[in-house]
Amino acid sequence: MFQEDLLKDKRILVTGGGTGLGRAMAERFAQLGAMVYICGRRADVLERTCHELADSGRGEIRSIVCDVRERDAVEQMIENVWKSGPLNVLVNNAAGNFIARTEELSARAWDAVLGIVLNGTINVTMACGRRWLAAGQPATALNVSTTYAASGSGSAFVVPSAVAKAGVLALTKSLAVEWGSRGIRLNAIAPGPIPTEGAFSRLLPRKDLERQALARIPLQRFGTTEEFANLAAFLVSDCCTYLNGETIVMDGGEWLRGASEFGNLDQVMTDTDWQNLRPKKK
Repeated sequence: MFQEDLLKDKRILVTGGGTGLGRAMAERFAQLGAMVYICGRRADVLERTCHELADSGRGEIRSIVCDVRERDAVEQMIENVWKSGPLNVLVNNAAGNFIARTEELSARAWDAVLGIVLNGTINVTMACGRRWLAAGQPATALNVSTTYAASGSGSAFVVPSAVAKAGVLALTKSLAVEWGSRGIRLNAIAPGPIPTEGAFSRLLPRKDLERQALARIPLQRFGTTEEFANLAAFLVSDCCTYLNGETIVMDGGEWLRGASEFGNLDQVMTDTDWQNLRPKKK
């Protein structure tokens, strides 16, 4: 679908790049010629990913251990990256989420999700952004959001994530305006359910919950990491430089069905029901 050198000469950092969607993006970016850095908290996971993806493409993948919640650690990471050249692209993907009744959440649980998702995104974005602006360098940042943030509905039972992801989208839109005139654009992707390592076990822990989630999607399937990575590659490439401040919802139409008052009739109406509702000929 893409030219093999679409991301040639791009230097890209993917936070939370050792697993799941982050890993998928890192692999696709490298296949398209980018120099990719992945960061995360677990050195063994990062090293394994780099080893497994070493021969996956034309580009190169390197790993850096960093907790994005720690501002000083982020500054040190970005400073080290810049020694070999500035980044062109930042992908804020690091996240944490789990299902819980909100009144039962501890302060530590709130801090964990807000720290990774919102504060982590701010920390890395500002560390890169200040350097880009000081150098007058064009660049792009891509933030990974959620459909319940993009739709404005929020979501019960994942409230820390809903709060944090809403903040990430506010940051995306605000900086897209503030920094756009200086050559820095920011966009976001809001994915629907995509099976990844660990995610479904935390958010859809039973098969019946998976079936219910699937039933909400008009396309009647979950998304794939490959589809997500392809969209991300397009958004950070030079093929798409007029898009700024936007959130692309990629969920097979799931949230539209939920927003539509009659959107689930195809699941509950029979052919007989539809025949009975047909206007009578006069």
